[in-house]
Amino acid sequence: MGETELSMPQLQLPIFPAGSQCITAEIAVERRDKHVVYIYGSLPIFQHQEGDLQSFRLFTSQLIEMGAARQVDIVNAFGVPLPTVKRYLKLLRDGGPQAFFEKPKRRSASVLKGEARRLSESLLAEGRSVPEVAQASGVKANTLHKAIRAGRLPSVKKKQLPRLRSKSPTRVNAARPAAQP
Repeated sequence: MGETELSMPQLQLPIFPAGSQCITAEIAVERRDKHVVYIYGSLPIFQHQEGDLQSFRLFTSQLIEMGAARQVDIVNAFGVPLPTVKRYLKLLRDGGPQAFFEKPKRRSASVLKGEARRLSESLLAEGRSVPEVAQASGVKANTLHKAIRAGRLPSVKKKQLPRLRSKSPTRVNAARPAAQP
């Protein structure tokens, strides 16, 4: 028999860098140069930028889905609420990894349809203010502002107030009395 047939596989002990935080007994996480690095044993397995929530949510959900971590491990390691962890695990299961990077779907205002929309568009085009349009159309000003920001309504053209002419002050060149010695 050869040496390779008798040798047993060696278990790699997890040796985490100083300052890292354990997620499980085998997986840790640490911050390096504005990146979050996930470590398995002593090897980095994934990284993302500190503020990249989509990648964080995706990777932690994948850890749970693959059985490498439990939901409670993610909750304890990162302080994320359990319902949030469950929500993103469901997102991974239902929509796959690409679901984390899709733009959020927005609903359009259901009250801003038909006659109310046409009236609002025409009044805004005339240069009326949002409160005036809201009062005339019966649509809340907040709804109109949202529609303007989303580009569903034209932006408000601010009225320019006529400038008042100011008279320049007349200078009085009155002679000063001479100082007496």
